[in-house]
Amino acid sequence: MTGNETAEPRRVKVGTGPETIRTLKRELTTGLLPDTYVSGGALVHMETVSGGLTGAADEDSPLPVNASVIQPAGLAGLLAEHAHVYRKKVRKNAEGEVETYDEECTPPREVLAAVLTGKTWPNVPALRGIIGAPVLRRDGTLLQAPGYDPATGLYLASKVDLPPVPETPTGEQVATARTFLLDRFLRDFPWSGKADRANYIALLATPILRHFTRSLTPFALIDATMPASGKTILTAGPGMLYGQRVMPWAYAEEELRKSITAVLAEQVGVVIWDNLAEGTVIDSAVLAQLVTSGVWSDRQLGASRNVATVNDRLWMATGNNLQVGGDMASRTVRVHLDPNMPRPESRDQSGFGIPHLDQWITVPANQLTVLWHLLVLVLDWTRAGAPRAIGVSMRQFTPWAQALGGFLAHHGIEGFLTNIADVRGVDEDETRWRGFLSCWHERYGTTPMTAAELRRGAEPVVIGGDVSDPWDGQFITTPTGKLPNAVVLGRMLTGQNGRWRGDYVIRAGKSERGDRAVFTVEHHGD
Repeated sequence: MTGNETAEPRRVKVGTGPETIRTLKRELTTGLLPDTYVSGGALVHMETVSGGLTGAADEDSPLPVNASVIQPAGLAGLLAEHAHVYRKKVRKNAEGEVETYDEECTPPREVLAAVLTGKTWPNVPALRGIIGAPVLRRDGTLLQAPGYDPATGLYLASKVDLPPVPETPTGEQVATARTFLLDRFLRDFPWSGKADRANYIALLATPILRHFTRSLTPFALIDATMPASGKTILTAGPGMLYGQRVMPWAYAEEELRKSITAVLAEQVGVVIWDNLAEGTVIDSAVLAQLVTSGVWSDRQLGASRNVATVNDRLWMATGNNLQVGGDMASRTVRVHLDPNMPRPESRDQSGFGIPHLDQWITVPANQLTVLWHLLVLVLDWTRAGAPRAIGVSMRQFTPWAQALGGFLAHHGIEGFLTNIADVRGVDEDETRWRGFLSCWHERYGTTPMTAAELRRGAEPVVIGGDVSDPWDGQFITTPTGKLPNAVVLGRMLTGQNGRWRGDYVIRAGKSERGDRAVFTVEHHGD
């Protein structure tokens, strides 16, 4: 709890074990310790992290403060620093008379543990989260004063020392901000099209607007045709402003789940899986669940209890020629770079708007410049009533898409989400099934077939000494790339029943005798 610190620490008299527990519990709910809050029923204390360094664009960039859960040893240290805890003692003076005196003391560990056991802390402010840059409150005002904000429960620990941003920017400030963002900061990236630049600006502004829009945020995929195209610099934009954690991609689902749970315990606004292997297919049920969940619940690592954490991060991945599969295609915003040259790193940067941007963005003063101009554009949009792009939709992310679409349209930035078809074009799962159903329809028409009959038709044909594949590599395979047996194939087909893949769809039914499942492929033009 933020309180006014005086020159003399508050005096706290303690006695027996039960009396000390009651006294300390009462004192902690009346502002005994500064910068103390309650989060998930536990007392936490805000601490400045010592030894923080400014790293490269592809390195972790944590926030400068941490909310540490107060443990018994930590409580003992805080009491010693911010209070004078004492007990009455008796002794004989030089004349042999008995007198009382105050002895400073540290309560026993078991007493401190008992004090912290409870989950109810009346009058202690609730901490909802820590942010690294100003955000819009739900009423449209800007939270920009460092420290705790009672209206939102957020604690602003700015990564850069930002001067106050005017709630009503002038026309000149807005024009300057737009020119800087489009014609300097983002000018020299090899965007594949207008959609890629517009999508990126939306992602850059998302952490500022997330509390205002009250919306889920889609997964961000930043990929390129070539290395050294600028992918890492783009993720460093929001990462350096809001705090970033850079992680290796976990190819196993259970490992991915564990890494997500672990990183949600850290104070960062952006999580980046950097430099995935070329051609990686992002098709993860865990990731699909993450981006559509406002609260992430999982078993606490190293413990047997579950923890629930607000999912308020921006999740990003970078790599070359990445693909998406399964449900991730409709939950992903893509930013694609195409330098269209053999060695992008050899480009002459003397004429760039900002030469050597990968180094420039790591300087706090430059991060301040980017953030200032971005906030000016956001506040100009809210001054106009925060108009939405009503015609835009994106499944669970429609509120996000309409808000960011309105923000971009207000500033004349075109192309937002117009590359959704391209995202589906790199949907590896969609492509495999569409090819399989097309070949099936071409070979068998609308004839009902059992899974066993279909699987027999996929056996290689031996003619002389040659072996040929009658499906020309189009038969559907398991996630490990192997042909499924009849039982597994039947399950796979049942799971696709009624799902359109391009112009083709599987229909499941029963055989004439009703004793076997049969499947038919229909074509939209039939």
